[in-house]
Amino acid sequence: MLLAAAPVLAEIVPPPARVASPLLAQPRQVGSGLYSWWGFDVYQASLWAEPGFDAAALPRQRYALELHYRRDFKGRDIAQRSIDEMRRVGSFSDAQAQAWLQAMVAVFPDVSNGDRLTGVNLPGRGAQFYANGKPAGEIADPEFARLFFGIWLSEQTSAPKLRLALLGQSASAR
Repeated sequence: MLLAAAPVLAEIVPPPARVASPLLAQPRQVGSGLYSWWGFDVYQASLWAEPGFDAAALPRQRYALELHYRRDFKGRDIAQRSIDEMRRVGSFSDAQAQAWLQAMVAVFPDVSNGDRLTGVNLPGRGAQFYANGKPAGEIADPEFARLFFGIWLSEQTSAPKLRLALLGQSASAR
């Protein structure tokens, strides 16, 4: 049959973040995009939110950002890169950077291809993290959460196409 020979071009959309259900009422995917660096696929990012999500009011809303990794990384390297990227979003002291780095190192496990890390913005409280659907820890600091999620969602992001895709404003990202 001709149909059997046709290549499949559609990318399979991952199921909703497993942690979204208990933390978000009626979670829906806002957007998704693939982050690549120097031609290597790093992760598929997906933003999940409740109905009525407003991108203009990010710090005041509960949402989940899920990263489905396509490569292996050490948790410490993810934490350090997060600090570097957070500095693009806003300024903070070296003492804050050190405290946040230590907190992320305690929360972020090493990841392998296929693993999922999910962060949930908790307005006025901080961020809750999950590794492959299991609780990994919480960083109780609203400023940390604003800057951390800003890595992907702020206008100061180093990946503007991915930001637009996550916010549902673009068809694809790389």
